[in-house]
Amino acid sequence: MPKMNVSKSITINAPKEKIKTFLSDFHNWKNWSPWLICEPEAKLDYQEDGKYYKWEGKRVGVGEMTVLKEYDSEIDYDLTFLKPWKSKAKVNFKLTDVEGGTEVKWLMDSSLPFFMFWMKKSMETYIGMDYDRGLKMLKEEIEEGKIHSEIEFVGKTNFEGCNYIGIKTDTAFSKMDKAMEKDFTALHTYLKDNNVETVGVPFSEYQKFNVVKDKVVYVAGVPVKEKPENLPENFFYASLPKSNMETVRHKGKYDHLGNAWSAVMMMERNKEFKKNKKGYPVEMYLNDPTETPSDQLIVDINMPII
Repeated sequence: MPKMNVSKSITINAPKEKIKTFLSDFHNWKNWSPWLICEPEAKLDYQEDGKYYKWEGKRVGVGEMTVLKEYDSEIDYDLTFLKPWKSKAKVNFKLTDVEGGTEVKWLMDSSLPFFMFWMKKSMETYIGMDYDRGLKMLKEEIEEGKIHSEIEFVGKTNFEGCNYIGIKTDTAFSKMDKAMEKDFTALHTYLKDNNVETVGVPFSEYQKFNVVKDKVVYVAGVPVKEKPENLPENFFYASLPKSNMETVRHKGKYDHLGNAWSAVMMMERNKEFKKNKKGYPVEMYLNDPTETPSDQLIVDINMPII
């Protein structure tokens, strides 16, 4: 059985004991779970003392988890997945006093069914991303009492298409945030300096997306009324075609956009829609981050469908 190991950490500005008490009661997990946020209607059943719970859903599958043992600075859990395939895992939280609060390390040791050996690296990568998403939400839940991430399942939408000016970038997935900031700053500076009339919201079209190989190719674009005559060398003018989309809307900090993307991917795996392989996913930014509080930012994740 292929072994699988995941370890992620974050620093939370709170006492170790407070965090341990929070993590040892599964009643507290629903809000910050990186999986349950993708299926809020999943059925959850808890043991009265919060030391055991089980879940059942179309996207999150079926499973159960038990607090095995609590130490001064650690908690051990037993995790069992029943669907979509059977497997077991040992989960552990390690809590360490550090400057600025408590370092919270989330670990998992598991194994894949033999027939899935070829997925080991990708599974570790994607579960690691889930852990990162969960730890960010855990930090906000404990420090602020509120998580700045809400998902709305909009459903099927019709995109009418647009003409746009854009910049195409090939970069590492881990460096994408800074690359996008640079591209959109350049686009908006050009639009303002040249009085170009825009006719829609900015977007990112993801043409290649491989987090396992840390690679992404995207187009940062802004819809315009007509083609400008003096485009810089690294800019281009093109069109997004009219298409049908499956739309998931995220409201909150851009740091949590992975929650909406994970929801879309889980829906695709669950065959809730049929992806149009000839199109690309498009991320649309419905309000301006320079004028909008970070917890009120709205982004639509659009997956092209048949």
